Order: sequence, then structure tokens, then C-alpha cells
Amino acid sequence: MQKHPLPPFTEETAKQKIQMAENAWNSKDPIKVSQAYTVDTEWRNRNQFINGREEVQQFLSTKWENEIDYKLRKELWAFKDNRIAVRFEYEYRNSEGQWFRAYGNENWEFDENGLMQKRFASINDLKINEADRKL
Repeated sequence: MQKHPLPPFTEETAKQKIQMAENAWNSKDPIKVSQAYTVDTEWRNRNQFINGREEVQQFLSTKWENEIDYKLRKELWAFKDNRIAVRFEYEYRNSEGQWFRAYGNENWEFDENGLMQKRFASINDLKINEADRKL
């Protein structure tokens, strides 16, 4: 299976890849999102280590059960060959109604078929008031 655009990335194709990821994550569909990753993908997400597409699906299902009204924005930070660095922010509320804005960086590495084989995310959460939402 191939997921275009393929590496090596240009600025234009890196931005396309990022927009595709943003759209998929905002769908909150764990199956759809997981299809962009290799079967044996490796993730670090905050303090969690996630391995393989099945674990990605489980992680995302739990994430979106707990992060209600999730909305994400991503932007290009840097790229080279088969790697892309992304800055992002997203907002969500928990089951008690507290809103959060999460900021962070992701480093992505892709295989020759355009599937992400590694994703390393550093994320910080900030409590916000509903009136302070931007997304």
C-alpha cells in the first residue's frame, strides 16, 4: 500500500502530508488515521510507547473517548528527505467540562511507500476557559 505524496518531500508535498494528517486526526476515526502508518509503526506520545497499527487504533479510540470536542491544527516546522517535523496545537474538554489546549512538536519518519513508520510527539497541556478557545 502507498500513501501519496511519497518521500523525498518538497515543501509542497510536506505541507500536503501535514494537511492530510490534520484532516484524518480531526475525523476522530482511529481506523482511518491508522491507515497512514506502517503495520509496525513506532510511537512515543507523551510518556507512552505505542507499537503497531493495532495499538495505534486502541490508543486513539481511548484518546477521543476522553478528549471531547477535539480539534487539531498542524503546521510545517521542517522537512528533509523522508522526515517531517510538525508544530501543532489542539483543544478538547474532559468529561467534567474543563477545556484544554495542547501544544507540541512531532517528528515523523516515513518509509518508501509514504507510510509513517515513526512518530515521536512531545505534548504539553494547558487548562483554558471555554471563552479562550481558538479552534
